[in-house]
Amino acid sequence: MTDNTASQLQSDPLAIARLLKNADGTEPKGLPPVHLWNPPYCGEIDMEIRQNGQWFYLGTPIERLPLVKLFSSVLRHDDDGYYYLVTPVERVRIRVEDAPFVAITVERHQESGVEYLRFTTQTGDVIVAGKEHPLRVDYRNDEPRPYLHVRDRLEALVSRNVYYQLVEWGEAQVTEEGQQLMVSSAGQLFEIGRF
Repeated sequence: MTDNTASQLQSDPLAIARLLKNADGTEPKGLPPVHLWNPPYCGEIDMEIRQNGQWFYLGTPIERLPLVKLFSSVLRHDDDGYYYLVTPVERVRIRVEDAPFVAITVERHQESGVEYLRFTTQTGDVIVAGKEHPLRVDYRNDEPRPYLHVRDRLEALVSRNVYYQLVEWGEAQVTEEGQQLMVSSAGQLFEIGRF
């Protein structure tokens, strides 16, 4: 797919809304407005999100998914570079090894000639890659580390299996930066690798 082809195919907000529905066809529950809350800082707690997306409290894995979902719904990444759990009355800092979410599945959908990549995180969040939720790749020791924007300043590390699926769907293109592997979603092109 060329840059011209991608720019001619416009995403449909209704298609994205349909793709964001829960598996049973219902609308996902809204998230608390943590970006509007400015409670006092109450210190750091011994909670950590490891690189694989596993949450730990006092060094012990949190096994209950509903509890992890609750914590992730009040997670915020502030200007100081730290991650916080935020309620209207308190803000506590936690540790995050890499990204707070991990994209564990991806599906490819097509509507009216436009391709959409629908990701699901380890906490059940569903994200369609596009202008508001871009894919990006960092390179560490020449190894690609792909990320997907989830919300606000929160990202998901794209798991290795999902990344390999994206590579399989990718198309080589020559750009100003050289030859790159690209995928398309919601009318946007995203680099997922370099040659």
